[in-house]
Amino acid sequence: MTDEQEQPGMADKPASNHIDGVAPASGASARVPLQFREGLTRGEAVVDTATWAGSVPAATGVAPRVRIGSRWFNLLWLLPIGFAVLLVAVAVAKGLRNEAPVQRFLLRYPGTDLRADRGQYLGIPVWARWQHFLNVFFMIFILRSGLQILSDHPRLYWTRHCTPGRDWFRIQKPVPADPLWTAKQDSISLPAQVGLPGIRHSIGLARWWHLGINVLWLLNGIVFYILLFSTEQWKRLVPTSWTVFPNAVSVAIQYLSLNWPVDSGWVAYNGAQQLTYFITVFIAAPLALLTGLGMSPALSTRFKPISRVFSIQLARSIHFLVFAWFLLFIVIHVSLVATTGILVNLNHLDSGRNDDSWLGLWIFAAWLSVVIIAWVGATPLTLRHPGLIRRVGYALIGPAQRLFEHVDVTPGEYTEKDISPYFWHNGRYPDSAEYQALANGGFADYQLRIGGLVAHPVQLSLDELRALPGHEQITQHFCIQGWSGIAKWGGVSMSTILDLVGADPEVKWVVFYSLGEGADGGIYYDAHPIQHMRSQLAMLAYDMNGAPLTFGHGAPVRLRNEIELGFKQVKWVSGVEFVVDFADIGSGFGGYNQDHEFFGYRQPI
Repeated sequence: MTDEQEQPGMADKPASNHIDGVAPASGASARVPLQFREGLTRGEAVVDTATWAGSVPAATGVAPRVRIGSRWFNLLWLLPIGFAVLLVAVAVAKGLRNEAPVQRFLLRYPGTDLRADRGQYLGIPVWARWQHFLNVFFMIFILRSGLQILSDHPRLYWTRHCTPGRDWFRIQKPVPADPLWTAKQDSISLPAQVGLPGIRHSIGLARWWHLGINVLWLLNGIVFYILLFSTEQWKRLVPTSWTVFPNAVSVAIQYLSLNWPVDSGWVAYNGAQQLTYFITVFIAAPLALLTGLGMSPALSTRFKPISRVFSIQLARSIHFLVFAWFLLFIVIHVSLVATTGILVNLNHLDSGRNDDSWLGLWIFAAWLSVVIIAWVGATPLTLRHPGLIRRVGYALIGPAQRLFEHVDVTPGEYTEKDISPYFWHNGRYPDSAEYQALANGGFADYQLRIGGLVAHPVQLSLDELRALPGHEQITQHFCIQGWSGIAKWGGVSMSTILDLVGADPEVKWVVFYSLGEGADGGIYYDAHPIQHMRSQLAMLAYDMNGAPLTFGHGAPVRLRNEIELGFKQVKWVSGVEFVVDFADIGSGFGGYNQDHEFFGYRQPI
C-alpha cells in the first residue's frame, strides 16, 4: 500500500530560489535553459564491440546450475545421467515387450487412435505448412534474444525479492561480497551466434528483437488458431478421447524398445505426439505470452491483485521454463523426424504428400537455407544497423506498448513487511570532484535546479526539498535486466514540484539530469512524459526504507516513476528541465541509454 504523509511545507518560496541569478517569473523570461545539456554526449550510429557499454569487458558465466536446498547442482551432469537413464529405460522396455500383459496392452493401444472419422483431415494443409515454417523462423530469433536477455541478469528467483544466494537457477558465479556490486557487472557474455546480438549488456537491442518478433509470432499463432478450428485439423492436436494417455504410454514403450510404432502421421498423430503438440500449442505458447506480460511494470501497477501473487520473478522463472520446454521440444521433434523416416516425414510437413520421394527434403533444404542465412546475418545486421533494429522493433511492438503508456495508476499493494531484504545497485557511480565535495559535506551545498518552460524556475537545497509536503510509497522496482525489488521511498511527489514551478501548457516532457555519468561518459539523463508526473507513483525520493538514500542508491535525490523500467529512474538527480520535445537534447532519443545503447524512450512493458 502507498502511504502519503504530510510534512510542514513551504507555502511561499523565497526569492533567492532561482537559477543563474534569474528570479522566478512567467512567460518568456521563465524559459531559462539549464546548463546540463553542455555535459551530454552523443551516441554512435553503429555498435563498436570494443567500446560498447563503456568498454565493458567480456565475462564468461558458468554452466547452468540449479539450487537444491543449500547446494548447487551443475545441470551438465544431466547429460551423462540422462544417457545412463536412457540406456536403463531401453533395456527395461525391450524386456517388457516380451511380457504377455504388455503385448496385450500394445495390441489394445497401438499408439494412434485410428477411428473412421480420421479420413476427414488427411495430410497437412498448405496453410499449416507455411505457418510451421514461419513459426520456426520466428522462434530462432525469440530463443536467441531471450537467452541474451537472461544473460543480462543470469539468475532466476521464485519470489519477487532478488536476494543473492536465494536464486534457484543461475548461469553466473555467486555474487561477490562487494557491497557496490552492480547488476551490470553481474551480466555475462554470450557467443555472437548464440545470443542476439551476442555481446555483453546488449539488452536494449535484444529486447527489440524479442518483443518485435514476438508480435509477429503472436499474429501467426492467432491466424493458426483461427484456421485450425475452422477446419477439422484441430482433431490432430486436441485429444478427443481418454485413450490418448494409454496410447502415449504405448508409444513410449515402443520407442524405448527401439521398435518404432507404425507411422500414421498422414492420418493422425500418435498419443505421445498429440499430447506434446497440445501442450506446446495450447499451454506453453499462451503461458509464454502471459508470463511475458507479467514482467511489465505498467501492467503490474494496473493489475495489482494479480501482480501481488504472480510476481515478476515468478513470471520470469516460468517464462524461462517455457523457453526450456520449447528448446527440448525442438531437439526431440527434429531427432524423431530424422530417425523415424525422414523422407516421408518431410513430405508430410513440406510437400503435402504421403510418399518417400525427395521433394519434401528439397523444400526443407530451401527453408533451412533461409533460416541459416537469417541466423548468421542477424548479429552483424544488428551491430551495423542498430538504429534500424530499434525502429523496426518499435514499429512492431509500439501499437501494443501505447495501450499501456498512459495508464492511470493508483498506489500499490505493498506494506513494510514486503520490503526486499536486498536491493541491487546499478549504473555507473558518480566519481566527479563535484559529487565528492557534495558527499563529503553531507550534501549541505546540494542544489536541485528546476527550470525550462516553467513559470517559476527554482533551485532547492536538500533541506528545502525536505521541507516541502512529504510523500511516501512502497513500490516495486522493475529493472530492464530482469531483477526487481520492493522498497519504501520517501520524498516529494512530482505533483508538488509541478505545482511549485508551474509548467507551461505546451510542455510535454520532463528531463532529469544526474550528477553521475553514463557508461560512455557524459551526463546521464532521461525524459519522462509530463502526464506521468501527475501519477501518484511519480516522486523525487531522498529517503529509502526510512533512512537517507545511500550512495549506491542515488544520494542525495533520485527519481521514482513506477510505471517505467528502472533505467529511467535517474539517480543522483541534479536538475529537472521542462521541455516541449527532447529532439535537441543529447542524441535526441529521450535518454542516455536511448542515445548510447538503443533503448526505447518509453519502456512500460
